[in-house]
Amino acid sequence: MSSTGTGQALARLAFIGLPLLGAVGAIGAWWGATIVFDIRSFFLPSPPQIVDRFLEQPEYLMREAWATLVGTLAGYGIAVVFALILALVLAAAPALERATLPLLITLNSVPKVAIAPLLVLWLGYGPKPKIFLAALICFFPLVVSAMSGLASTPAELTELARSLSASWWRTYRKFRIPWALPQIFVGLKVAISLAPIGAVVAEVYNPDHGLGAVVALSTASADTPLAFAAIALLALLSVALYYLVVAVETLLLPWARDTTG
Repeated sequence: MSSTGTGQALARLAFIGLPLLGAVGAIGAWWGATIVFDIRSFFLPSPPQIVDRFLEQPEYLMREAWATLVGTLAGYGIAVVFALILALVLAAAPALERATLPLLITLNSVPKVAIAPLLVLWLGYGPKPKIFLAALICFFPLVVSAMSGLASTPAELTELARSLSASWWRTYRKFRIPWALPQIFVGLKVAISLAPIGAVVAEVYNPDHGLGAVVALSTASADTPLAFAAIALLALLSVALYYLVVAVETLLLPWARDTTG
């Protein structure tokens, strides 16, 4: 095997192995702390106790995880569509951007936890508050990253488009959007890690379905291992969604790592 092939294999091994090593180390430290300090499961269950609690009700937990996943992806998808449309409009109209951006900052600064009870009042029970809050928490980083990417197009490319008499949309489609894609994916990765948080916050305030509902109900009944089993599932869900977006970025933009590294 050539040195280049060996280097690539080592890089792939490090990409997969180092996160796994970090996770194993954290779980081992957690487990060791519960043994050394004799922490009761009511306060902090050990990893084996959480696994045992999951194995007692796997169907229930997976069903609630699916409810959280559906709400998360629905809110994320809505936020992506509207955020990208708004970013295109604001990038094309600087005066509108200056008038709108302070409103977006103000909206983003409002604590989402404070909005959750109002969403239940406005939208009623069911998945709507969850979807809305997941979309809301994703919206701002998506808009900012897309606008930053669209604004970073080199002047040479815009001059080239002008010399070719390209229309506004053709300029964006052929030059500005492709150039902005790496930055847009930064926002997509940040947003996908935030979307489950919005969904779970809504589920805690409206505990009918989802992992947030499991945490709220199990905490109320002092079933701490079940709450941690739901939290562990949520963490795995968030990590899986993040790396799914990373995989899509790698597939669509194989050149981005080389040009931005």
